[in-house]
Amino acid sequence: MELSRTALLSLSFCFFFLFFLHSSEACHAVDREALLQFKSKIISDPSKLLQSWSVSSDCCSAWEGVACDSSKMVVNLTRPGLVSGSDFILDTYMTGALSPYLGNLSNLQVLDLSDVKDLRGPIPPELGKLSHLTLLFLNSNKFTGSIPVTFKSLVRLKKLYLGDNFISGRVPASFIGSLTSLTEMGLSGNQLVSSIPATIGNLVLLTKLDLHGNSFSGSIPDRIGKLKNLKYLDLSENRITGSIPYSIGELSALQLMYLNRNRISGSIPSSISGLSESLQFFRLSENRLTGSLPASIGKLLKIQRLILENNRLTGKLPPTIGNLATLTDIFFSNNHFTGKIPSRFGNLVNLQTLDLSKNQLSGQLPARLAKLQNLQSLDLSHNPLRLVRIPKRFAKLKLFRLMLANTGIEGQLPSWLSSSSISVLDLSSNALTGKLPHWIANMTDLSFLNLSNNGFHSSIPIEFKSLSLLMDLDLHSNKLTGPLNAIFAKETRDPLGHFNSIDVSNNMFTGPIDGNIGDRPAMTSIRSLVLSHNPVLGGTLPKSLGKLSELQILELVGNGLEGKIPIELGDAKELTTILLSKNKLSGAIPEKLLELKMLQEFNVSGNRLSGRIPPHKANIPVSAFLDNPGLCGSPLPPCNNEF
Repeated sequence: MELSRTALLSLSFCFFFLFFLHSSEACHAVDREALLQFKSKIISDPSKLLQSWSVSSDCCSAWEGVACDSSKMVVNLTRPGLVSGSDFILDTYMTGALSPYLGNLSNLQVLDLSDVKDLRGPIPPELGKLSHLTLLFLNSNKFTGSIPVTFKSLVRLKKLYLGDNFISGRVPASFIGSLTSLTEMGLSGNQLVSSIPATIGNLVLLTKLDLHGNSFSGSIPDRIGKLKNLKYLDLSENRITGSIPYSIGELSALQLMYLNRNRISGSIPSSISGLSESLQFFRLSENRLTGSLPASIGKLLKIQRLILENNRLTGKLPPTIGNLATLTDIFFSNNHFTGKIPSRFGNLVNLQTLDLSKNQLSGQLPARLAKLQNLQSLDLSHNPLRLVRIPKRFAKLKLFRLMLANTGIEGQLPSWLSSSSISVLDLSSNALTGKLPHWIANMTDLSFLNLSNNGFHSSIPIEFKSLSLLMDLDLHSNKLTGPLNAIFAKETRDPLGHFNSIDVSNNMFTGPIDGNIGDRPAMTSIRSLVLSHNPVLGGTLPKSLGKLSELQILELVGNGLEGKIPIELGDAKELTTILLSKNKLSGAIPEKLLELKMLQEFNVSGNRLSGRIPPHKANIPVSAFLDNPGLCGSPLPPCNNEF
């Protein structure tokens, strides 16, 4: 049956309506082309981030990571490489470059290509045409080149993150000063140079400024005080000079300030008290700060961490610090502080870490320190405190870490240590004497023990084997005697308790070295083994040393060792340092030893070795082979059969 004219017209109208409806739903042709051009620049997409971007489908409705507005213009392009949900974290990546065609997405508001790891090349200046852009995330890729000057046109931009790339060059002052809508800016982890532009003061809405890990120089501009909304300021790990501007005290909303690892000089301004209602984390370490701490630092009533170590600060510690009840951590190490530790430090009831090491503090320790029941780490090392005894009141503390090196302690180890929960104990460079006590086995939480440079004169008690968590041991420069087997045969508590380092040099231990040292469970992960200057250690070098697969440093100088250097030692592939000088070793140097790829320092001088020195790539001086009458060959004179 033939269709009537009316039916044909109706059918044609339906087809036309469906075509119109389909075409009205499709994304804008210019935007579609811009996205396809972007995809064409991606040379590898193993995570299939762009798999759904098919030429046969609509970019607004079918392409993942793309969103459009009611006029079918692309407003959001989001393909980040790290996506987290309530129960998963998806880590993806793709390789390629940014297409300049992205600048044609005229309605784009959000561009997030962060952390896809392998986007390369320069950032196209055409992105400066995206006048509607509010969020731009290109961080954690491999972009190079400079920040486009055209970015000064992105006047609606609220958040800008370009960190962790290889972006270099200067930061244009016009770019910084124009982005007055910015609330967050992250340029960290690049290779940016120049000073911080004074125009930074124009960004009055800024709440977060992260420029750390670049090469910014010059001083911090005084106009930074204009940023009244700033909560997070990280200028660390740059080359900033000059002093901290007095205007820093005007940042009344600031919660975190990191200026560490720069070249900042001068004193800490008293205006710091202006941050009394906000500042929680304050880090000025690794600078060149001088002068005394202002008493006004005691007005930072919300401060939690105060990190000023590795500067040149002087004077007495202000007692006003005792007002800071919220403090959890104090790091003042390696300065020039003098006088007594203020008794008001005993008011810091939330304090967990107190590090005052490497200063010039003296006088009696305040008894009120025993009130710090939350204190976990106490380091007073290298101060002329003249303690004489470790205060017994420390037994009331629940310390995890106690460091009192070079503080004038005398006599024997106090027995109250046997019932402590200390894991890290450093009492080195004191005047401790007597025997290593048998009760040391009760300190079952010990992971680090340094009793070096004292006057202990006993053998290692057999109970030492029970220290199943011990991983670092330093007993060098004492008068200890007897065998070392109790150390090497120490128990472990898997996966813990395997040695990282042992230093028992400059004692009077006797040998021979345990022939099964390389098979002992506690030794499987050791990286540094130093047994030098135990003149009666004697015996031979155990072949099993070659089984220590992670060993990097082996020092056995002046031990009276005899016999040959075992070829098996060359199986320890990570060795960087081998020092065997001033022994009685004989025979040839194994070729395998000098073929070690990681070898940097090697010395067998002062032995009875003979034969040709094997060829080697390491830069080993002639002095490393001297005083071996039978050795010959480069770098020593040639052997008799060489012409």
